[in-house]
Amino acid sequence: MDWGSIHIYLPFLLKGAEMTIYITILSLIISTPLGLLFAAAKMCPWRVISWPTATVINITRGLPMIVVLFYIYFVFPDIGITLTSFEASVIGIAFCFSTYIAEIFRAGIEAVDGGQLEAARAMGMSFSKAMRRVVLPQAFHIALPPYSNTLVMMLKDSALASTIAVTEMTRQGQLIAASTFDNTTVYTLVALLYLLMSLPLMALTKRLEKRQITGK
Repeated sequence: MDWGSIHIYLPFLLKGAEMTIYITILSLIISTPLGLLFAAAKMCPWRVISWPTATVINITRGLPMIVVLFYIYFVFPDIGITLTSFEASVIGIAFCFSTYIAEIFRAGIEAVDGGQLEAARAMGMSFSKAMRRVVLPQAFHIALPPYSNTLVMMLKDSALASTIAVTEMTRQGQLIAASTFDNTTVYTLVALLYLLMSLPLMALTKRLEKRQITGK
């Protein structure tokens, strides 16, 4: 391992890390409301809405994310939808994770005692108001630890964007390694930078889980 070259590689990898964080944040912003929408649609009593939604969720969760990215980036142009590699990566990652977030939110909502919704309705609240003020706050509290864990997974899975030439951190590492042949140093740095970004998020997830158990 060539420690003397770290100062040369690090600026390029940090630039890639910025792109990694950018992809992660945008994907989270898109996937969260989309996941909540999917959860609501899947729980809808009308099968004309719930059945197609459940089908989309199950199919997407059953596909490797890299296949979804390839499909969006390489196949969509055949039907007239051309996206940049960055756009395709954000849309693909966000869409895939929205299906997981949908299941997290659905589980959180179903974990809330149904009697609370009935009580709120008996007090004169509309269904939407009861959901917004009574059910969803409790459901979000239940879903928060697994939801925060998806952020860690999203950060790591953003590396898949390198497969469609997005110059995030993994891609930067590949380019540096290809030109210097210093694989050990480059990929060790990449791994350490991912750990530096992931460990605080994992600590936050653990703290939220502990807080949910203790109620403090």
